[in-house]
Amino acid sequence: MHIHILGICGTFMGGLAVLAKEAGHKVTGCDANVYPPMSTQLQAQGIELIEGFGTDQLSLQPDLYVIGNVVSRGNPLMEEILNRGLPYTSGPQWIGEYILRNKWVLAVAGTHGKTTTSSMLAWILEEAGYHPGFLIGGVPMNFGISARLSGKATESNFFVIEADEYDTAFFDKRSKFVHYRPKTAILNNLEYDHADIFPDLAAIETQFHHLVRTVPRVGRLIVNGREESLQRVIARGCWGENEWFGVSGAAGWTLKEHEDGSFDVRFNGEIQGTVDWSLTGEHNRLNALASIAAARHVGVPPALAIEALSKFENVKRRMEVRGVVNDITVYDDFAHHPTAIATTVGGLRRKVGSARILAVLEPRSNTMKLGTMKDALPGSLVDADLVFGYGAKSGKDALGWNLGEALSPLGAKASAYDELNTLVQAIVNAAQPGDHILVMSNGGFGGVHQKILDALAQ
Repeated sequence: MHIHILGICGTFMGGLAVLAKEAGHKVTGCDANVYPPMSTQLQAQGIELIEGFGTDQLSLQPDLYVIGNVVSRGNPLMEEILNRGLPYTSGPQWIGEYILRNKWVLAVAGTHGKTTTSSMLAWILEEAGYHPGFLIGGVPMNFGISARLSGKATESNFFVIEADEYDTAFFDKRSKFVHYRPKTAILNNLEYDHADIFPDLAAIETQFHHLVRTVPRVGRLIVNGREESLQRVIARGCWGENEWFGVSGAAGWTLKEHEDGSFDVRFNGEIQGTVDWSLTGEHNRLNALASIAAARHVGVPPALAIEALSKFENVKRRMEVRGVVNDITVYDDFAHHPTAIATTVGGLRRKVGSARILAVLEPRSNTMKLGTMKDALPGSLVDADLVFGYGAKSGKDALGWNLGEALSPLGAKASAYDELNTLVQAIVNAAQPGDHILVMSNGGFGGVHQKILDALAQ
């Protein structure tokens, strides 16, 4: 089959392209915004990329057009596909029908931590000899690629997928994850997000309830017991087994942290082993609990999972060190929601102690651009010594609200910019040896990380 993917450079659709090619299909695709790591990953796989959505692409005559949710009505190529009655489907539906069918699917859902937890789970299964396929919304450093069909020439029965609650396509407003039909599902956390498509938290809880409805009776849910929202989801109906993690007391999966950052893992009060690794933050410890519990469902002993996590190398753009110049360290992180921002900055604070943190933020997600959570930004950045905000003047990433006003509760330590080079110069002027510059965005941010490093070197 020849498939042509519209919106191929998104993390999900780019991963789909890799899977399709590995499965033996001919794959081409197009997008309007092309930047690493996805563009370089696709090119390395020999997948042809076309810039833009020109109708001349119809001459490729694919068997099927696979449509990403970045595509909306008015897109010239999509309009002509509709006009001519050509066959099309969504990315999640294609994955469900052509990749996940007859697989033991392990899906990781939640507002935060999906990518990291999926990466942990895939790595545990790899170390256990399961050699799973996976589709993850980032690049796990242990694998160096965001998607693969299987880890060996012989097809694996197991597939780990990051299960996103965002809608599927302009013609299918259900959450992506309803197409995956997992046998093992992690519900990591749940709070309000995606203000562009969900009116409130209750609407997202309904989508998670729909996911729970697809888990068979022989399946298992791994649920964060600290989240009242998830307790409400489970209360609406649960037809398979469920295990809770993160709650106090003897039942379920719990942990005890040590001063050196390691932590004990307990199941129903019995110690399973100690995770000794370099990752920081309670959120990552909870991610680890969830991945250990999910791996146990497919037969991986917790002790083996714990050993595997000691070799886990995290994910690109998750507190990734991009460079050190003049004893100034520049990090890249995907944080784009106030809760994730607070967790990231707080984790770095615990790591660096009293050293200065310069937080550089681009509120680029659809939720942030709408201003729904702008009032929560100052509180999420309190652990930073200086804050530099960036909002584009115009274009699709332009903010509909005043970033400087939103950051004003932070006083003189916060400033806002609408021009990238001015932002970089302000950061470099403020930076001192020993500082930690933490860049947070869910996009390419104009290559600001390298711009900062280059300017520091000069």
